[in-house]
Amino acid sequence: MLELTRSLLVNQYAAALSMLKAAVTQCPQGAWDAPVASHRFSQVVFHTLYFTDLYLGREDEAAFRAQPVHRELAPLFAHLPAKVEPFEDPVPRSYDRALLLAYLEFCRRKAAEIVAAETEETLRAAEIFGGAFSRAELHVYNIRHVHHHAAQLSLRLRLDSGRGVAWVGSGWREPTADGR
Repeated sequence: MLELTRSLLVNQYAAALSMLKAAVTQCPQGAWDAPVASHRFSQVVFHTLYFTDLYLGREDEAAFRAQPVHRELAPLFAHLPAKVEPFEDPVPRSYDRALLLAYLEFCRRKAAEIVAAETEETLRAAEIFGGAFSRAELHVYNIRHVHHHAAQLSLRLRLDSGRGVAWVGSGWREPTADGR
């Protein structure tokens, strides 16, 4: 059962992040900072990746911020306050698409590595972010979070251009030239 659980989690992280990547690559430059609900398109992408990364980890926020990727992609993180609340918008700003795509690729690799290392015990353990569920459920929650925002971004693209993001059912799929 453990291998089945690992496999389905990796495949669903990959599918969700594939759809997010398609939205990022398909977004016209003129819409990159257009509103998606009350935030900019690029802010929604950053928010999604930041919390995907955070929730994949097993460390507190200080250790999380010490990851090498946070130094490598420093312009993404330099403006953040010492503690970021999940439902607060840190600082309204635009984010560089290339940096966000690099962060997305990091999150995709991290998801595969973290899930591969999970055991029955770690999946049953309480998650560290104060929620009332296990680490296994945190993975499902995290995947749902990515899908939620990928759907928001896809809807924005569909309303603006008539083209949304193609559904990815399972696994990683690189978007085509038109983002699908």
